[in-house]
Amino acid sequence: MAGRTETEPRRRPKNRKAQIAMVAAEAFSERGYHSVSVDDIAATVGISGPALYRHYPNKYALFLDAATSPATALEQAIDADAERDVPDAAQRLDGQILTAVRTTVANRRTAGLYRWESRYLDAADRAYIRGTIEAVNRRIGATLARLRPDLSNRDNFLICVGMLSVIGSITVHRANLPARRLEGLLLGACRAVARADLPTPAAQPDTTSPPMQGIPLSNKREVLLNESILLFHARGYHEVSIEDIGTAAGINASGVYRHFASKSDLLAAAFHRAADRLAVAVGTALAGATTPREALESLVEVYVRLSFRQNELMSVYFAEIGSLPDAQRTELRNVQRLNVEEWARLLGETRTELSVVECRFLVHAALSLVLDVGRVMRFDATPVNEARVQTLMLATLFGSSIGDTEGSA
Repeated sequence: MAGRTETEPRRRPKNRKAQIAMVAAEAFSERGYHSVSVDDIAATVGISGPALYRHYPNKYALFLDAATSPATALEQAIDADAERDVPDAAQRLDGQILTAVRTTVANRRTAGLYRWESRYLDAADRAYIRGTIEAVNRRIGATLARLRPDLSNRDNFLICVGMLSVIGSITVHRANLPARRLEGLLLGACRAVARADLPTPAAQPDTTSPPMQGIPLSNKREVLLNESILLFHARGYHEVSIEDIGTAAGINASGVYRHFASKSDLLAAAFHRAADRLAVAVGTALAGATTPREALESLVEVYVRLSFRQNELMSVYFAEIGSLPDAQRTELRNVQRLNVEEWARLLGETRTELSVVECRFLVHAALSLVLDVGRVMRFDATPVNEARVQTLMLATLFGSSIGDTEGSA
């Protein structure tokens, strides 16, 4: 067969824009918005920068497309599911859950981008994606209201957020299961969340202690670490300078360098602070428990309390790991992995029908739920809010056996 002649023009692939979009989305998801350049994306695709600009005018347009596409795909899939004639509310909810699972699986490597990098979107674009996700929530919420008319609007909303968080948790790790097994596992977890009876304020006596005033931190290293965590949480690691941190701590930039060699060292110190506190939580839970289930219940309680009272630290811990240099990132991922493995071991000893990998999936789902539902609650650390999140976590971990997808959508 004759090959292409030297004078024959090279044809661009018809799917070039889609190819660029996928490479960009995966790069942004893996390394974060600021750590990826247009040249990086072009080189991966195998084209020049100017060739890429024929499809996208700038890096932000690439990022917006990457952040928007998974949410839009989910909304369209849920809307399409609504066209099916399914009069039974339980079957309808199963169908919506499976639709969301399958759509998220198809976009697994990129669907978590909005969750962690949304601060870098313009306000209008951020509002658009939030509106898309809320539309999905309303669709599922309408079905849940048919199934559980006893729920208040608030509880209906929290449960829907919890179910979507369980499904979305697969974007934060790379464990693998056969498709049908994964669908059944997540369906079972979401069914359990949907059935959860959330504690009410009347059922939870207010044991909130008056806020502790304490004394101001005098250790400059601790002040710097505390202020950097607050700034990284509010603005994102790459939007914060050493000068910003120094100003917040009341010292100049040169003073910062007497305690930390670089901004990345500050971020790594924040990660180690979070990891150390999680390790203490595990130790506390194991020390006071007599069974694996008791240990997990205690661990859930401690973890929720820690997340609500130090939500900035916990959010930075999960959101900014891609901003660390490779060696530090690998070290911290290993620490995170060991924490998940400890939870998974306890769950496996409690639910012996689950494999090790299935336990990992459920642990990631439960941990993910704390951040997503906590954000909706604005991490208002009241006893009833913490009890509600604990209830949803326990439902995710223990709620029901693996769902059977036979006969479902």
